[in-house]
Amino acid sequence: MANEPRAGDDRARLVLPQLQLDDLLTELQSRLEAARATRDRVHALLEAVVSIGSELDLESVLRRITEAATTLVDARYGALGVIAEEGERLVQFITVGASEDEIEAIGHWPHGRGILGLLIREPHPIRLPNLNEHPDSAGFPENHPPMHAFLGVPVLVRDEVFGNLYLTEKAGGGEFEDEDEIVVTALATAAGVAIENARLYEETRRRERWLEASTEISTALLSGTDPHEVTVLVAQRAREITDAGLATVALADENGRQFLVEAAHGDGGEQLEGLRIPLDHSVAGPVFTAGVSLRLTEGGKAAREAQVPTQVPVGPLLAVPLGVGEAARGVISVVNPPGGAVFSEGTQRLLEAFAGQAAVALELADRRRDAERLVLLEDRDRIAKDLHDTVIQRLFATAMTLMAAIKITQKREVGVRIQRAVDDLDDTMRQIRSTIFALQAPADTESLRSRVHALVDAAAEQLGFAPSVRLDGLLDTAVDDDIGEHLQAVVREALSNVARHAHASQVTVAIDVNDDLLLRVEDNGVGIPEQGRRSGLRNMAERAEKLGGSFTAAPRPDGGTILTWQTPLKQT
Repeated sequence: MANEPRAGDDRARLVLPQLQLDDLLTELQSRLEAARATRDRVHALLEAVVSIGSELDLESVLRRITEAATTLVDARYGALGVIAEEGERLVQFITVGASEDEIEAIGHWPHGRGILGLLIREPHPIRLPNLNEHPDSAGFPENHPPMHAFLGVPVLVRDEVFGNLYLTEKAGGGEFEDEDEIVVTALATAAGVAIENARLYEETRRRERWLEASTEISTALLSGTDPHEVTVLVAQRAREITDAGLATVALADENGRQFLVEAAHGDGGEQLEGLRIPLDHSVAGPVFTAGVSLRLTEGGKAAREAQVPTQVPVGPLLAVPLGVGEAARGVISVVNPPGGAVFSEGTQRLLEAFAGQAAVALELADRRRDAERLVLLEDRDRIAKDLHDTVIQRLFATAMTLMAAIKITQKREVGVRIQRAVDDLDDTMRQIRSTIFALQAPADTESLRSRVHALVDAAAEQLGFAPSVRLDGLLDTAVDDDIGEHLQAVVREALSNVARHAHASQVTVAIDVNDDLLLRVEDNGVGIPEQGRRSGLRNMAERAEKLGGSFTAAPRPDGGTILTWQTPLKQT
């Protein structure tokens, strides 16, 4: 009986293999699930690599990298921080998972302190179960969503750290695992290649824009386009080349005392045009005088020194000289808003090349205008000599012949007609002399002669007809600025009086310059009333007395008024 097998032992021997088989099947199933999960993750990684590699726009590439990393490890929040060239802070921060309202509530992106700063200083993967418990944690700003589990991986481009991937809050509240770190590290490696391709593509496109802009500027200048319009075009193209928020062109004035913002393109540009900046300004001054470019990560202080309107936000700034040495003309500046991207060294080199090309084109355009002006002056001088040496001499000889004919003519009627012809010839010679003086005067639109003509043209609108003008003598060379200002004021006042009170249909303005200056304004109106305001006449008389001259207002024999304003010329 003792050796007889028991039924319970038989059942145990039967159950034990069954249990072992179940364990083996369970383990096999878990390994199959792990293999399937690994396969799915590898597929997802490959899809992510293909996705980011198919994009060439750098901003889009960075966004896709961040989204892919967040999806691969089931993180709620993801971010990619781009590190500045000096390698000490973040200059760009792309986020995934946080809403626009949450981002706005947080404010500015992180500068790279705490755990993020640790990853910048020590570029190797960091995985933490709770980043708040790490000794380097700097905490979160107000309104920041809670974050615990953390995974950070550097992104390398040609063995240089471009930025870092930051992932937090794994789905389900767990910690990031070794597999998560491996997958994100692999993605970061592929991301480095995609970023480099995007940067090369962006650099190529930027160089294309630089070549197009340089050609456009040169063509515009050498084709005779107005220099101010070209300066505006320079500002516009400088902004496009650098992808800046605002670009300005400040030119040094002729006295070399200050800059004038000749053109501004971008946000707030209309508030900067016409702004004057001292030549010794802390940024523009050294760039202009030394011919050395300057990059600032934050240009707010420089903007305040230049008294830039507060409505124009100024952040990162790049200023390059527009020409160097004797060809220096001013400074081209590009600006991003506060918190915007800092301009890179490559962008600086590109803008310097563009500014150099623009300066050469401006110099060539100036030389061309000088040559054209010289040809014009030579042509005008030749015409003036021909008029003086040929036309006037012949007219004078004709007048002398007619004067001799008067003495021998027997009929009074014939004598009167000859005398009238002589008077007409004298008047013609005076007009030709006036033309000669105008031709010999400097080719300057701001000459006194041109300003008098402008006053008369402006008065024609009020009068309803064009006055007759005769200007004899060296008006632009013999009359100094002080007398010239008084003369313009008197001409303006005299024509205004005629327009308001005379009811005239003809007005003649005659200016003769010899040893003194004589102005005559003659009209055929109703004359000066006995009773009426005479403040305008009194002002003209006071101006003459101040200069040691005289003023009279007399009626014409056949109706109308003759104003005579005379002043001696200052001896030089």
